[in-house]
Amino acid sequence: MSHTYKVIELVGSSPIGTDEAIKNAIAQANKSLKHLRWFQVVETRGHLEEGLVAHWQVTVKVGFTLED
Repeated sequence: MSHTYKVIELVGSSPIGTDEAIKNAIAQANKSLKHLRWFQVVETRGHLEEGLVAHWQVTVKVGFTLED
C-alpha cells in the first residue's frame, strides 16, 4: 500500500524551551488535522527581553497522510 503525504509548516512557541515549542505546535495541529506522521525542525530562534531569552520559537514541517 502506498501513501500520499501533505506537508505544512508551523511555528510553535514557548517560554520554557525548544522541546515545549515543538510540542505546542504539534498539539495545536493535532486538534484539526488527522493522521500526523512526522515532523522536521527547520529553524530555531528566540525572543529576547532585556538581554535574556524570553521566548523560544521553532519552525517545524509536519507531515500527515491524506485520506483516500
